[in-house]
Amino acid sequence: MSIGEVLLERHKITGEQLSAALAARKHKHDRIERILIEMGHVKEIDVLEIIGEQLSMPVVDLASIEIDEALLKEIPSKVVHKCRLVPIDRRNGTIRVATASPYDVYAIDELAMLTGCKIESVLALESDIQRIIKQHYGVGGKTVEDMIDASDVEVVSDFEDTEQDLIEEAQEATVVKLVNEILVEAIRDRASDVHIEPFEHELRIRYRVDGVLQPTSIPPQIRRFQNAIISRIKILSNLNIAEKRLPQDGGFKIRAHNREIDLRVSIIPSAFGECVVMRILDKQAVSLSLPALGMKDETYERFQRLITIPHGIILVTGPTGSGKTTTLYAALNSIRSDAIKVLTVEDPIEYYLDGINQVQVKPRIGLTFASALRSFLRHDPDVILVGEIRDFDTAEVAVNAALTGHLVFSTLHTNDAASATTRLLDMGVEPFLVSSAIEGILAQRLVRKICPDCKEEYAPEPEKLPADFSIEGVTTLYRGTGCRDCRHTGYRGRLGIFELIVLTDELRQMILKRSSATELCNAARSHGLTLLRDDGWANVRAGLTTVEEILRVSKVAAVGG
Repeated sequence: MSIGEVLLERHKITGEQLSAALAARKHKHDRIERILIEMGHVKEIDVLEIIGEQLSMPVVDLASIEIDEALLKEIPSKVVHKCRLVPIDRRNGTIRVATASPYDVYAIDELAMLTGCKIESVLALESDIQRIIKQHYGVGGKTVEDMIDASDVEVVSDFEDTEQDLIEEAQEATVVKLVNEILVEAIRDRASDVHIEPFEHELRIRYRVDGVLQPTSIPPQIRRFQNAIISRIKILSNLNIAEKRLPQDGGFKIRAHNREIDLRVSIIPSAFGECVVMRILDKQAVSLSLPALGMKDETYERFQRLITIPHGIILVTGPTGSGKTTTLYAALNSIRSDAIKVLTVEDPIEYYLDGINQVQVKPRIGLTFASALRSFLRHDPDVILVGEIRDFDTAEVAVNAALTGHLVFSTLHTNDAASATTRLLDMGVEPFLVSSAIEGILAQRLVRKICPDCKEEYAPEPEKLPADFSIEGVTTLYRGTGCRDCRHTGYRGRLGIFELIVLTDELRQMILKRSSATELCNAARSHGLTLLRDDGWANVRAGLTTVEEILRVSKVAAVGG
């Protein structure tokens, strides 16, 4: 019985899914189980278990096995990369190797001839094998080896390359492949940013996953190809590859995992070369719906009422990377319709939204937030999104737009909701204008969620918990122990914690009197405001995140009772 038939018999797939895979097989000429995995119809482990039964081969979990490091170093890395085999251990002259392709007998024979040992094969997930290879040889390890072996590849040197040298170097097939591998690995790890940082004796690559930078393993020899890698990224981003003294910004688009992904590139000069940060904008990986952001029911209902009012300003506040833009996009997504016209001015445009007119600011030619906003008012919009209120001019035009019958969304960099009004007053906006125009302020942060695959209960020690955290009858909390699905961090994915102030007559009067943020916050709390930190603690008690995460992104509010 074929693997497809076994999967069908065990109700792992449907007849329609098998038929679709068989049809795709005519064009791809691949094994049916691989096509089913690629199409997302079946998990790799389900297929592996069936193969193990048919071939009488054990299936092992590489994440829980200790790999013999000495043995791994004995096997030439080219063989490991080429055969996609991971030597696990050696006992009595027999080497046990993990493979995801048991039908590749030539690879087993090659390893047996090379080592002079008997080879015993066990099955493991291909993703686990790739992780082990990456862990020990680094991202793009094989490609770097090929580049070192290739005589026609120019390596980094201390003298200045000409522009033609840089172009030829960056266009080498191996360099192109290496940059692709770095990007694909980042997307596979759900990274939001790729940081390429040159130091005196090494080139470091780090991925920001769920808001936290994590180093990735790379071959030490990659330092020699620093200029080639950066030149390749510059060519893709349509930047000047010969300019190494000034910062440059650009971007490009790639297709990976059957979807288009935008990359925003920023390059700055540093002591030992140019630093690169690539922001990965994967629309399919971002949820643009309000319920998915993590708002509690009460906050969601109040915010939903706010974004459907006819006019006024709604502000979203928080530091860089706290998810403000995603929240605003989700808000626009929920209210857009053929009956309203929405205009946005952004720097930069992160995601393109259907049915919404989006404008990118260009300060060099005079297209600023303020000038774009003034032009917007002549385009008969119902809703306007301003990427950020940075100065008095933008604030003044936004306030005037709100007071003349438009709904305005924007962001501010403040630590909490109450500070947004004082920030506008500090910019020079009159108190009566702030009081009249603002309808609501949402402060937010992003915290990492506990990985569901390695989540465990534990009993906290009360004396070690923060003073403002009340367990409220909950005897156990949760944490992640770390597994392959979360890169052994214990976290996977993120959710928001929120603090929403809806302006009341009392708060408006306080703004007119230029009351402090602390006074405004105290007044809002008396009307039921849930602070960011308290919203975070509710998520901890619900088993969604950890105490450490709330402490990482928030501080105790300086307010009275």
